[in-house]
Amino acid sequence: MIDETGKIQYVNKSWSTFGSNNACIIGPNWSEVNYIVECDKGSAMGDEFSTKAGAGIRRVIENRDTTFYLEYPCHSPDDKRWFMMSVTHFQISERHFFVISHKNITERKLAEEEVSHLARIDGLTNIPNRRTFDNFIHEEWNRCTRLQKPICLAIVDLDYFKLLNDDYGHQTGDECLIKMGELLKEFVNRPSDICARYGGEEFALVWADTSLKQAKLICERLLTKIVELNIPNKNSATRNYLTASIGLAEMIPARKDKEHELIGKADRMLYKAKGSGRNKVSS
Repeated sequence: MIDETGKIQYVNKSWSTFGSNNACIIGPNWSEVNYIVECDKGSAMGDEFSTKAGAGIRRVIENRDTTFYLEYPCHSPDDKRWFMMSVTHFQISERHFFVISHKNITERKLAEEEVSHLARIDGLTNIPNRRTFDNFIHEEWNRCTRLQKPICLAIVDLDYFKLLNDDYGHQTGDECLIKMGELLKEFVNRPSDICARYGGEEFALVWADTSLKQAKLICERLLTKIVELNIPNKNSATRNYLTASIGLAEMIPARKDKEHELIGKADRMLYKAKGSGRNKVSS
């Protein structure tokens, strides 16, 4: 409980216990602490949640809002934790006070994270799905436009995958796609990279701030790794094992350009690779 200046008037046992269990440097003397000042200290250090908390408390004190709520992370070295902060006003005689409570909402947040994760991931291959790919390339395209950096897109198509399904069954086909998902994860290592299931037996990889020459070397290494999976495809017209064709494109986006132009360019390169014998990279 704080007064109109932000000075703490009272804390309950749960607050004191939480502070002592989490190495709070203030110790037991909470009556000497101004809650708003502490928020301002955190804000000065760049903590956005401290900034929001301080602003919200002030709005309630100034009667601009009747209540204030804020969800914020409070992770420990061992666990993820989230809390809901609420601020409400009450009055005793002529004096105004404000109750600040913190409710543990970790269980709900973890469930929300799991649902969000499942919505972004392809259920079979366990890599990002097409919707995630579309959002990612849009954001990276805008970033590379601002920075005038190149962005490369590779579309990977498994050669004669329908024959593999027909000859060995759809379960074998699914196992093949799962192995591809695992393999593609090895080729994305930065926040500006992504691999995704593009659709059916097609996959996509994005490498921002990467030249066409660099991306082509990566694609050629990927083709080698696909062959090393040694997945039989006895009736394939290229080899009697699984191979892939890759269409690779690079652009340094300008303001007038859109990401679908890069996608179209990579798609045309894929058809070129497939039309000239497959099991190769065209760029």
